[in-house]
Amino acid sequence: MLKKVLLCVFCLSLFSPLNPIAAEEQSNNGIQYQYFQLDPDIVTNYVKKGKRIGFVRVSVNLLVNSSRDYALVEKHAPLIRDRIITVLGEQNEKEIKSFAEREAIRLRCLLEVNEVIAAVVASQPVQDLHFTKYLYQ
Repeated sequence: MLKKVLLCVFCLSLFSPLNPIAAEEQSNNGIQYQYFQLDPDIVTNYVKKGKRIGFVRVSVNLLVNSSRDYALVEKHAPLIRDRIITVLGEQNEKEIKSFAEREAIRLRCLLEVNEVIAAVVASQPVQDLHFTKYLYQ
């Protein structure tokens, strides 16, 4: 019984505003990093030799550094989705399946996403872009 009580007190102390670790995370120069997940997953085709069509399915998370940027990304999610689909559709089979090229595709998607949002609102709210799921066929 005493162990359960101590465990509860310990867990509650982790989320307490008096916790120095939580206070340090909140006062990190006013930056509150957040992830925005594009839902549903992006499924598109890519250039493949022969008569078969290749498909790629990715889950995308976008790192933003404030709630204001999160709102911008949420508002312009269709533009972001379109730009990522365009980038993936321009790739060939070798680029889609290569691990090194996957990183280049990720960086290009990040650049394109920031360009399309900057054209609309004159800021680049996306700090990083991650593929949390990357399946191809």
